[in-house]
Amino acid sequence: MDIGFVTDSTVDLPDEVLIKEKIEMVPLYINIGEQSYLDKVEMSRANFYRNLASFSHHPTTATPGIDAFVHAYQKQVNQGASAILSFHISKVLSNTVDVARLASQKIVQVPVHIIDSGNLSLGTGLLLQLAVKMASSGEEVGEILKAVTDAITRTYTVAVLDTLEFLRRSGRLSSIQFGLGSLLFIKPIIKMNNGVIDLERIRTRKNAVKRLIQILEDLQLLDDFAFVHTHAPEKIEQFKQMVAGLIPSQQDTLTGEVTPVIGAHIGPGAFGFSAIAAK
Repeated sequence: MDIGFVTDSTVDLPDEVLIKEKIEMVPLYINIGEQSYLDKVEMSRANFYRNLASFSHHPTTATPGIDAFVHAYQKQVNQGASAILSFHISKVLSNTVDVARLASQKIVQVPVHIIDSGNLSLGTGLLLQLAVKMASSGEEVGEILKAVTDAITRTYTVAVLDTLEFLRRSGRLSSIQFGLGSLLFIKPIIKMNNGVIDLERIRTRKNAVKRLIQILEDLQLLDDFAFVHTHAPEKIEQFKQMVAGLIPSQQDTLTGEVTPVIGAHIGPGAFGFSAIAAK
């Protein structure tokens, strides 16, 4: 069975992976004032993060229309797919998965399975790669969906944010909740697993890094792992050295720069990891 794969631009897998595995990517939108940009197509990560603090309007994000997903699914059908698996950012963060589900109902030639990853960034990406790997080994759709559903409960994305300011600007955080003054002194850790978001308030960056490493130690052993950051190459390189003995020893460990669609909410300077814990 030839299985086609579709995802959205929040998946943060490198372009070379998407091309190699013939994964169709549907971009979300980044809105700055009255201007809209297609994520990864019309707005580069470097340009976005460099200018994020100085945009005249704080960026907002939007999902593509149903037709964008219909086109992606139809393209996979035209290329010979007999079934399609479509992986997306958690519903608690975006209604992308709902739009994809509506679009899937318009495809009648082959079954289209919509997967809410319960995660974001390379958390979604690692789950998608698991499915691709199983398909390449000849596994049937039912077995792949069963394995992915199980892995979702064991998939985590965890990062130290440089500031809470961008969560406040985006409306995802009440300044009253923390107090305007306290926002300046907190190095928060954000954690997502199985559709649940947790935010830990840490007072110093040093303690935040210690806590990040502790969370990684608590997840041992790991089935898969990737590094993530928002325009923070130096920080992520330092973190790689700190945790070298805790991650699976493989030369192709992914490092993903988080899409502006997510970065608009968490800001530049964040770093951490996505991982699938072993059973």
